[in-house]
Amino acid sequence: MAERLMRGAANTQAVRVVPRVLSIAGTDPTGGAGIQADLKSIGANGGYGMAVVTALVAQNTRGVRSVHVPPVAFLREQLDAVSDDVEIDAVKIGMLADVDVIGTVREWLVRVAPPIVVLDPVMVATSGDGLLRADAEGALRDLARLAHLVTPNMPELAILADEPPATSWEETLAQAARVSRRLGVMVLAKGGHLDHGTSPDALVDARGGEVLTTLFDAPRIATTNTHGTGCSLSSALATRLVTSPDAAHAVGEAKRWLSESIRGGADLEVGRGNGPISHFAGMWQRAGLDTRPTAGEIRAEWWEGIRPVRERIDALPFVVGLGDGTLDDRTFRAYLAQDALYLRDFARALATASAQAPTLAEQAFWAAAAEGSITAELELHDSWLSGAAGADAARAGIRPDHTTTAYLNHLHARCAGGDYPTLIAALLPCFWLYHDIGTRLLSRSHDAHPYRSWIETYADEGIAVSTEAAVGFVMDAAARFDEATRDTMREAFMRSAEHELAFFAAPFNRMD
Repeated sequence: MAERLMRGAANTQAVRVVPRVLSIAGTDPTGGAGIQADLKSIGANGGYGMAVVTALVAQNTRGVRSVHVPPVAFLREQLDAVSDDVEIDAVKIGMLADVDVIGTVREWLVRVAPPIVVLDPVMVATSGDGLLRADAEGALRDLARLAHLVTPNMPELAILADEPPATSWEETLAQAARVSRRLGVMVLAKGGHLDHGTSPDALVDARGGEVLTTLFDAPRIATTNTHGTGCSLSSALATRLVTSPDAAHAVGEAKRWLSESIRGGADLEVGRGNGPISHFAGMWQRAGLDTRPTAGEIRAEWWEGIRPVRERIDALPFVVGLGDGTLDDRTFRAYLAQDALYLRDFARALATASAQAPTLAEQAFWAAAAEGSITAELELHDSWLSGAAGADAARAGIRPDHTTTAYLNHLHARCAGGDYPTLIAALLPCFWLYHDIGTRLLSRSHDAHPYRSWIETYADEGIAVSTEAAVGFVMDAAARFDEATRDTMREAFMRSAEHELAFFAAPFNRMD
């Protein structure tokens, strides 16, 4: 069966993203061992954990007080309830307590045939308390034949071998090889009970006759936080075996995770005996506890964040006159002349965004937007800037004023920085604010309105689609990246919005 289980692991690897792992074990009300530790380990190693209870254990970090074994009929109901509904990728088996429990689990394994089975033959707790009745030892050896991997500590390995405990690492490896050959199962031999400066482990596989041994060594960590390490390691291995290329890789990854979890155990300050490990210590350190906002939440926050800017834009004489049609033609033309200059460099910034974009969809969008700035929008300007000013503002001798230059310098700096998320955040207000203004002014447009073409251009359905796409790309990036990048993006967005305010205010300043 072990060979079939190995093939199952390889086949599962290609399709599973989140392994569905079932723990069959006893409880620990303090949360450091048993199914409580298993569920934490499975989650910390990237799996979805499920649990079937074999025994209710009254224990804490100082030791086991009593064990209650529910009727095996209820155990069978638990097992069937899970397997009747959920496709199981791996099973970790821990404390089984007695012959009847072992027999029930064995019958279920044969019938359901999960692709990966890891057996942690829980017989002796870290505290030294016995957790398996003596008459069940033979039944547990038979159960081990159905496993893919067993993970005994040294006293448990001796029981599986039906031999006296090993007294050296060399004897432990030899004993593991005999167990592997007799039971047809891989053995993770653990040297934690040895008085060494290191904590050696070895994956031993003698199923094919030749003994294949992969050694793993790590510095011994000076700590009393070792409660539940066997449970945690075996459930981590069951999870890792689903997606790892081979068993040795799974063991290496699980051991590194266990070491960092042991190092973090003291920070928990749980119990006054052998305390638990900190299963999520590495994750907390690397990822923190802050939640990541959705794109929709960021969109609402940023739009609300520029509400004062939007309200000030609405109150500007330029925008008020643009809406009611009283804006002086000379002032409007002065604005358009600067806008024409701005659009040329804005198109270059859009082209830079296209070059930096990580996906084809984003590359195509920013490239099309660049073309739109050069063609469609400049056509509108050309229709207004004909005559004395000329269609080409630059050739008419007009140069960017202080406000236009400041805005363009802001965009140039974002282009030069090579930071795609920040660049597109800086480009967004030109899309978003103009479409918002055009949409709200549209109701005031009429056939005789002098600025009807400008208003309808920015309220156009095509502009709406383009704006929505730009907002979507920016918000998706903000949601995807870390908090520091998101803050930098928001700052670039806010500054561009303020530059838009200054740009709309500038025409009246130029006429003063």
